[in-house]
Amino acid sequence: MQHTDTTPFAVAIPPDARAHGFYASPYLADAFAINLPPDVVASPEQLARYVFENQPAWVNSLMGVRDTLVAGFGLKTAKDLSAPSADRAEKRVGIFKIYASNAQEVFLGEDDSHLNFRISVQLRPAAAASAPQLIVSTVVHCHNLLGRSYITLIAPFHRQVVKSGLSRAAKLGWPRVVVA
Repeated sequence: MQHTDTTPFAVAIPPDARAHGFYASPYLADAFAINLPPDVVASPEQLARYVFENQPAWVNSLMGVRDTLVAGFGLKTAKDLSAPSADRAEKRVGIFKIYASNAQEVFLGEDDSHLNFRISVQLRPAAAASAPQLIVSTVVHCHNLLGRSYITLIAPFHRQVVKSGLSRAAKLGWPRVVVA
């Protein structure tokens, strides 16, 4: 099915995404794509920053509630994740650590006591008769009952957060190539 508008839609995790097969048996694995304008910047890292740093207000409020609830369990909060690292070479996109980056993909994530997750943000160039796309793939590996319970609880919110972030970025207007 070809999508011609700028509404995010579910897709399979692309086989060439670093997230694909990263965990042998992920507890959660999903991917969402959105069509982009033809003159969008060709940087998956810049596009990931744009999506994750321009979240709708309700997402920020939800993260505040999440942080209040998980702090009592000793889990990392957004404040913990966004604090400067002792490792000055460590790069982040919002609260997510960058594990790898190239011209087609930025690979993000975090490890915690209850679960580890990775996010692949891939830029797909326009193919014949289709628009370029941004694909956000997420995989989660749970370590214990707390991790499995947590992801079961937040999975529906996670999906809405990803789709809302992509929608908001499209509504705000994607970063474009500047021609001098």
